[in-house]
Amino acid sequence: MTEIRDEKTLARVHELATASLQAQQKRVLVCCGTGCVSGGSIFIYNRLKQLCEENGLSVGVELSMDPEKKDVGFKKSGCHGFCEMGPLVRIEPLDVLYTKVKLEDCDEIFAKSIQGDEVVERLLYSLNGKKYQQQDEIPFYKMQTRLVLENCGRTDAEDIYEYIAHGGYSALCKALFTMTPEQVCDEVEESRLRGRGGGGFPTGRKWKSVLRQKEPKHYVVCNGDEGDPGAFMDRSIMEGDPHKMIEGMMIAGYAAKADEGYIYVRAEYPLAVERLQKAIEKAKAVGLLGDNILGSGFSFRLHINKGAGAFVCGEGSALTASIEGNRGMPRVKPPRTVEHGLFDKPTVLNNVETYANVPKIIANGAAWYRTIGTESSPGTKAFALTGNVNNTGLIEVPMGTNLKKIIFEIGGGIRGGKNFKGVQIGGPSGGCLCLPKEHLDLPLDFDSLKKVGAMIGSGGLVVMDESTCMVEVSRFFMNFTQNESCGKCVPCREGTKRMLEILEKIVDGKGTVEDVDMLEELADTVTNTALCGLGKSAASPVVSTLKYFRDEYLAHVVDKKCPAGVCQAFKKYVIDPDKCKGCTKCARNCPVSAISGTVRQAHVIDTDKCIKCGACIANCAFGAIEEV
Repeated sequence: MTEIRDEKTLARVHELATASLQAQQKRVLVCCGTGCVSGGSIFIYNRLKQLCEENGLSVGVELSMDPEKKDVGFKKSGCHGFCEMGPLVRIEPLDVLYTKVKLEDCDEIFAKSIQGDEVVERLLYSLNGKKYQQQDEIPFYKMQTRLVLENCGRTDAEDIYEYIAHGGYSALCKALFTMTPEQVCDEVEESRLRGRGGGGFPTGRKWKSVLRQKEPKHYVVCNGDEGDPGAFMDRSIMEGDPHKMIEGMMIAGYAAKADEGYIYVRAEYPLAVERLQKAIEKAKAVGLLGDNILGSGFSFRLHINKGAGAFVCGEGSALTASIEGNRGMPRVKPPRTVEHGLFDKPTVLNNVETYANVPKIIANGAAWYRTIGTESSPGTKAFALTGNVNNTGLIEVPMGTNLKKIIFEIGGGIRGGKNFKGVQIGGPSGGCLCLPKEHLDLPLDFDSLKKVGAMIGSGGLVVMDESTCMVEVSRFFMNFTQNESCGKCVPCREGTKRMLEILEKIVDGKGTVEDVDMLEELADTVTNTALCGLGKSAASPVVSTLKYFRDEYLAHVVDKKCPAGVCQAFKKYVIDPDKCKGCTKCARNCPVSAISGTVRQAHVIDTDKCIKCGACIANCAFGAIEEV
């Protein structure tokens, strides 16, 4: 590999890499993010590559750095974002995106789009009878603003030269040779970049706090411990564009006068770990990590620390404790991480998405960054859009984009033509928003969400339709939070346990109005007295659902019914005597002998014995059994 020892060499490598990329006669980008890999994309990648080799085409897995070489570039790209349509294959320069590709489609793709310049029409995305060839014209992509995710799906996630070809490490070079650490901190502060991990704390202010510390040893830590159910933004960035995050960490290291950094990533993200390791090794090999980077005098080393998947380790002090080899448990604050963080040294701690924003800010300036998003929350935000929505996947939109645009335009509306009911945002620490008239026009930014009792969090966005029981949603998240509690403080350890017990009692049909009142009291206690931020926000799903869906709680405890028809305890099975033929099949298949009757006579279900397993409905050939 070409060593890059100074800024001139970096500029030459950029020119050469750009020319080599443009020289490729075709570029085949197969989505090899976790979602598409699980759908068989690796097999598709290998088959297309095999077909090229068998037919005598020159295949370039890594950028050749030879502008004269006219090969076919095969790239394992990161997540394209359109997960609902995966596995995805992009062919350049045809600028065509194929959706829901199967192994058996490879021969046709090769013959028409790699050997030739034809488009396989049946593999194009189609909406309302219209087929979309170009990715940027698909409504799902067209309505996004992809800054952090711009390279995900468009470049080889494992090729450092391809990252450099797209301007990679130029921001680091600019910082090292034209700016002082103080000026870098000022630029990030002027951009008004706020931490994308959930807290929304001003990033530049945090870096300045570390820079001012008299202790000579400083650290930079990246929080890649993405534990929220339904969230995969950070994972996708680490898998799809690891060098961007690494470059952001290096700039933070220079700004805070830190020479060492740690990436804390959960072991359940093996692909992210693998690509981060490769990225670090390649950056070391070319001289962009290590001693005297680009001849600037700045040195920086980077380590990966794999976490065991504890949700609490997403909290800053628990995370640093885990890296140190201790049990991941939050500590009382102050002191803050900026003063006494990793190994008791001043530490810059941000999440993956925050660092991935930094190269763009340094390259284009704070003023440019503030033109995107809102005044108090500039820039973009990546969301994992999941749940009862047509277009699930990874999206990126300007801060301040409202829910209506995200759900009904980018997301394509509610699946199955059902009515929108609510959205759970920010994972277990976030709240549930509801009612089209009330919240669909709400701009998604830190301050607007805080006003309605919710938070962006890391960016999980779970859409719910009319068939969702909000009490059960609350029980689900409380069960998660309680299981993940570190147990250090009583309010979180015991409070969440009692809240879970009450919620289980309510969904089991045994709840009372007094239980609802007690739920509110416990939520208030946990919120105000828990030790860490995760504990303080543990009750948010309960608080928000009680505020916006209180009628559903009252229906469960007063009317003894679940309006959504979800909670098993409120279901009742009855046999229509006019339809029942007395075949006895339902009785024979009932595991608790709750059905009685004689042959050729209408049968009856004993509702006290019935466990509502549904075996009777499944075995009735006459449609005589109904759920009421």
